[in-house]
Amino acid sequence: MSFGRFDFSDNVMYLKGVGPRRAASLEKLNIVTKYDLLTHYPRAYENHSSLTKIRDVIEGETAVIVGQIFNITSREVRNLTIINAWIGDGTGYLQLTWFNQKYLLTKLRDGMRLLVIGKAKYDKWAQGLAMSQIQSFTILDDGEEPELGIMPIYPSTAAMTQKAFRTAMKNLLDQMPTLSETLPQEVIREQDLISYDEAIRAIHFPKNYADLDAARRRLAFEELFLIQCGLMLIKRQTQDDRLGISHKRNGKLVKAALEKLPFELTKDQQKVFRDVVKDMGSKLPMRRLIQGDVGSGKTAVAFLALVKTVENGYQGAFMAPTEILAIQHYEKFSALLGDLGIRVGLLSAKVTRLKRTKDEIYQKISAHELDIVIGTHALIQEGVQFDKLGLVVTDEQHRFGVAQRSTLEKKSDTLPDMLVMTATPIPRTMTLTVYGDLDVSVIKELPPGRKPIKTLVRNMRSRRKVYDFVRTEILAGRQAYVVCPLIERSESEMLADIESAEEIFSTLSNGLFRDVPCALLHGRMKPREKDEIMEKFRDGETKLLVSTTVIEVGVDVPNASVMVVEHAERFGLAQLHQLRGRVGRGSEKSYCVLISDSKADIAKARLETMEATNDGFKLAEEDLKLRGPGQFFGESQHGLPDLKIADVFRDLELLIQARNAADKFINDDTNLDYFPELQYNLEIAYGDKFNAMRQS
Repeated sequence: MSFGRFDFSDNVMYLKGVGPRRAASLEKLNIVTKYDLLTHYPRAYENHSSLTKIRDVIEGETAVIVGQIFNITSREVRNLTIINAWIGDGTGYLQLTWFNQKYLLTKLRDGMRLLVIGKAKYDKWAQGLAMSQIQSFTILDDGEEPELGIMPIYPSTAAMTQKAFRTAMKNLLDQMPTLSETLPQEVIREQDLISYDEAIRAIHFPKNYADLDAARRRLAFEELFLIQCGLMLIKRQTQDDRLGISHKRNGKLVKAALEKLPFELTKDQQKVFRDVVKDMGSKLPMRRLIQGDVGSGKTAVAFLALVKTVENGYQGAFMAPTEILAIQHYEKFSALLGDLGIRVGLLSAKVTRLKRTKDEIYQKISAHELDIVIGTHALIQEGVQFDKLGLVVTDEQHRFGVAQRSTLEKKSDTLPDMLVMTATPIPRTMTLTVYGDLDVSVIKELPPGRKPIKTLVRNMRSRRKVYDFVRTEILAGRQAYVVCPLIERSESEMLADIESAEEIFSTLSNGLFRDVPCALLHGRMKPREKDEIMEKFRDGETKLLVSTTVIEVGVDVPNASVMVVEHAERFGLAQLHQLRGRVGRGSEKSYCVLISDSKADIAKARLETMEATNDGFKLAEEDLKLRGPGQFFGESQHGLPDLKIADVFRDLELLIQARNAADKFINDDTNLDYFPELQYNLEIAYGDKFNAMRQS
């Protein structure tokens, strides 16, 4: 990135105040270039606007003091290192206390000048005010004046102090020219934003909090605007140049398939299928997401959509996240559609291990001898080519991402409709961003007769009673899962007393369940081994399955009525909800027992929420509040740029403004060549995908 003669792609090592050792520390924070450093935004700020004389320090109030330290001492109390020092500024003295920071003994020296921020309270041993709630401190060099103002606090490492960070950042800003504008002037005027140059300088060293708010708003808007522009371009990529398939009205085949279903569609399913039918009738290619809780019946809608494309003379592809799930879908679809003359094929790693079998199914797909092909990632392998692909369905969309579903789209000369499904409930605050290139339909209503899962939180003392209950369920003819956070214990987990799946399996299979067929499943096993274990559990040969989270998206076992989650505090709400969805798929009442001894407030709040509701959308909102939006990007949609400063939960209004602005900007057939800085930032955000978007 270059502004005039200043090149931001230069290695940060060449910046004054950095050098090779600090450059190595910065690299651990993914800071390699000057641009990386410039966009490494502060995580917080401290107000150093005015110093407080020690004589004026008020008990319980935050004070910023500068003074000289002396009489540094340390002592050990019950494995706790306590360091004390006195600080004086000519107006009085104050005792400073640090707990469990032994390394300070090598840094602090009598006579040093410190800038200290913290709260003081009366201490009878010091016979006066003492500061043990020290928020931060800075060692001042001889003759160095303390920095006053609003000071940035950066995400950092032990080897890169805040002082070093600020020095490097100041040197970068001092030698940097006025930065070119990165947003269209029309957008800046309409949104009343400050300039990019002002925002970058103020976000690092704001003169006041009003400037800081304006800087944050400008940079957060730009991040969200860039994401939305990219998503709009992806959407336009599939809609502008090549027209999609215009499917005819539902005919006899769709009606016959509807009658084959062993249940009536719920009102939500009917509404979503109408959305799908309308999209498929349009000349524009369908790009629709079906968002529905576990067991809400998304697959039934996809099934009917696939039949519809076959009725119109096209082929359908259904991509599942695991081999065992692909096999289950294949068996169900084959049983339902065999009498209707629809040819269903399976393409997975198991099928393609033998070259002769693989070549045979590839040939059938390309010759249109198969109408619906169900598979895993094997569907996007190089040799697969469809004759007339009319519809692509991807299940658990977040496990594939934009690039992979785009690859599947190109497996035919036709431009197929696209239907993606997720059982991960995502709040509206996230849907606009994570699935901005898709239209969204939601299934909230569960099929009639489906019983809610009873969720219980229990501590370790109740563990034996929990497993006695599990045994009762198994002896009554049902099956159970036990989910563990670890495969095996590392040294740190041994200290934390977190039992692994291997240990729990050994304890259960050799103890209370020694006369019950048990199995262990985890992610380090070979795919074939995992599939065999899951098949035996699905077929009822195995009664108790001890597993890690590999079952989160896996298999439909209606006979499984109980799940026990060990050390449940180590899982997020969304993950716990996904796991819980493995039970409650049959006619029997089902239970999910969360075992935890955690005293942490967030963990307790998470588990209490699980106990209180089965509504995945409510849980998703709570999850977002408890842990923030960051993880939704990495997990939910591969290919989206990370957010460095925006918070889509807090910035919902800004997100909607950015989306509207991006929609107007992109759909006005804007020539991006007129906006080089915006174009560059889109290239940074989306990488090679940006050129593909533009060429579409």
